[in-house]
Amino acid sequence: KSNSRYWKQWYQRRVRGLFGVMEADFYGAIDVDTCTSILFMPRLPESYAVWMGELKTPAYFLKRYGVDHVYYSDEITTILKQQRPSSLLIMQGTNSDSKASFEQPTFPGIEQFKLDTSTLYNQIADCRVRKSPEEMKVMRYVNQISCEAHKEVMKIMRPGRMEYEGEATFKHYSYMKGGMRFVGYTCICASGKNSGVLHYGHAGEPNDKRVKEGDILLFDMGSEYAGYTADITVTFPATGKFTEKQKFAYNTCLKANKAVQAAMAPGVKWPDMHRLAERVIIEEFINEGLLVNGTVDEMAAVFLGAVFMPHGLGHLIGLDVHDAGGYVNAPERIDEPGIRYLRTTRVLEEGMVITVEPGVYFIDVLLDDAFANPEQAKFMNKELINQFRGMGGIRIEDGVAVTADGSELLSHDLPRTVEEIEAFMGR
Repeated sequence: KSNSRYWKQWYQRRVRGLFGVMEADFYGAIDVDTCTSILFMPRLPESYAVWMGELKTPAYFLKRYGVDHVYYSDEITTILKQQRPSSLLIMQGTNSDSKASFEQPTFPGIEQFKLDTSTLYNQIADCRVRKSPEEMKVMRYVNQISCEAHKEVMKIMRPGRMEYEGEATFKHYSYMKGGMRFVGYTCICASGKNSGVLHYGHAGEPNDKRVKEGDILLFDMGSEYAGYTADITVTFPATGKFTEKQKFAYNTCLKANKAVQAAMAPGVKWPDMHRLAERVIIEEFINEGLLVNGTVDEMAAVFLGAVFMPHGLGHLIGLDVHDAGGYVNAPERIDEPGIRYLRTTRVLEEGMVITVEPGVYFIDVLLDDAFANPEQAKFMNKELINQFRGMGGIRIEDGVAVTADGSELLSHDLPRTVEEIEAFMGR
C-alpha cells in the first residue's frame, strides 16, 4: 500500500501487473495454494464523490478486474485470519539493478501473522522477465504507436525548431491516436552535441536547445499503455541529409544493432551480445581508419569499445522501462568499462522483451581520457577522431522479443537505413 507519491507509482506497477488495478491505495493478495485472488479496496468517505467521482462498490471492482473476491481494506486482518495462512509472503526487497529498496507494506493487525519478507519480491521480479501472450499483444501495440509517433516527429523537426517541439509532437500523437496518456520515461530530444549526453532531457537540460543546421537529432522516447512501455531511439539529420561523417557513424551503429538482433535466441548470454556490438563498432572504426595498428581482439582487451559506446547494450522492458529481474537468478554484474552498465547479465529466454540499443558517441571527456591512456591511445588515430568531435552521438534502439527460434522486432515500422531516412524526410 502507498504512503508517498513515488512509492505509490512504483508499487502500483506491481499491483497493476498482478491484478490490473489502476486505482491507488489497494492491497492485493493471492492464496498460492488455491490460486485465489483477493483485492482490498479503500473505504472512501462520501466527500470523495464530490471531488473524484462516483464511489465504486466491491461488486464493481470484482467485475472490472476479474478477481475472486473484493473486500474493504479495513477488513484485511479479519479476512486473512479466516484463511488461516501459515505465513504471509510480503512484498519487500531491493531492486537487483538500481538497488532502490521496496519497503514492506503494512496494515493494522499485521503483527498477528508470521511474515516472510525474503521470498515474494524476487519471485515476482522473475515472473516479469518473461511476457505472456496477452502481455505481448500490449507490447506490440505500444511499440506500433510509438513508431508512428516518432515518424510524426521526423516529419516536423528541422533547423530552427526547438528540441521540445519533438517531445510535444510525440506525446500529442501518442495520446490522440493511441490513447496513451503517459510516456514511460523522461523524453530525450537531443540535437547536435547534446546527442552525446546519454540521459539528456532531465530537469537541468529540458530539451530546450534550438536545432541548428547540420545537427544530428537523437530522440529517445516511448509511449506507455496499460502500464507497459516502449523504449525506442531514432537518430536522424536535422536537414534530412546525413553528412559523410554522420553517415559513417550511423551505419556503424546500425550494423551493430542488426548483428545483435541476428544473433539473439534462447540460450544466448546477454553480455556476449554487448561484446558483439562493441566488436562490430571497433571493426568498422578500423576499416575507416579511426583505429589503427592493432586487431579487434587487442583493442577490445583495453576496452576501446567503451570509449565509443559507454553504456550497456540494452535492458529488459515491460511494466518499467528498465524492467525488474535483470539480476535475479543471473550472473553477477561484470565490473569492466561499458559492460558494467548492462542492466542484466541473464541468458536469453523465450518471452523476454529487451532493448537493443548500441551507440556510437564522440564524447569529449571520454576521448580525452583515452588519448591520455597509452594502452588505448596507441590504437587511436587522434587527428581523424578529433574531426568527429562536436557531432555528439548516434543511438539506434529497438524493442526486441526473444522467440523460440530467434527474435521478433517490435519497433519494426520505422525508417532505419540512411536511404530510408533520407527518403522519408524528403517527402
